[in-house]
Amino acid sequence: MYPENPENFQTRSGWIEVICGSMFSGKTEELIRRLKRAIIAKQKVKIFKPVIDNRYASEKVVSHDAREIDSVAIKTPSEILAASSKMNVIGIDEAQFFDESLTGVVTHLANRGLRVIVAGLDMDFSGNPFGPIPSLLAIAEQVTKVHAVCMRCGQPAQYSHRISADKSLVIIGEKDKYEPLCRTCYSALFPPAIKLKKLRD
Repeated sequence: MYPENPENFQTRSGWIEVICGSMFSGKTEELIRRLKRAIIAKQKVKIFKPVIDNRYASEKVVSHDAREIDSVAIKTPSEILAASSKMNVIGIDEAQFFDESLTGVVTHLANRGLRVIVAGLDMDFSGNPFGPIPSLLAIAEQVTKVHAVCMRCGQPAQYSHRISADKSLVIIGEKDKYEPLCRTCYSALFPPAIKLKKLRD
């Protein structure tokens, strides 16, 4: 695990941490835990989230178990650069909702010596890589994949199955719209042959 003593920021370079997984897997909870530890260590911390994620609060990052931390809601990743002056640690929640420019912004921050912690869904409801998360996983020094509990069999879950009929890529919702599923239960709903056909088309 990376050291959290603020004195280390005087000598070491920046780095990128990515926390990924399905919905209800504890991504935001883990993000908040790391950021609060950084605050306890007297580091200068700022947290960002996409403005479209207003499920719980417009100016807070809130986990499903009601843990929260103050945040700044933004429309584009470029806004992070302007608001990160004199910070030691940057947190970014729901990163999958940003465009691919987030990767360049995160890289720039790490190159400036900041610790950047990013949390987001690694797959969309169709089981495909989601937004900038794949490229962030490739450049991160540390990757943590967390799992939910499959709602059909109780095994570790990595898929966010949408139970509503809406087929739009981005639908903000909770348990009324999504359920976490393991590979076996998800594949039973969407046989591999169908997914392979989509890839060929």
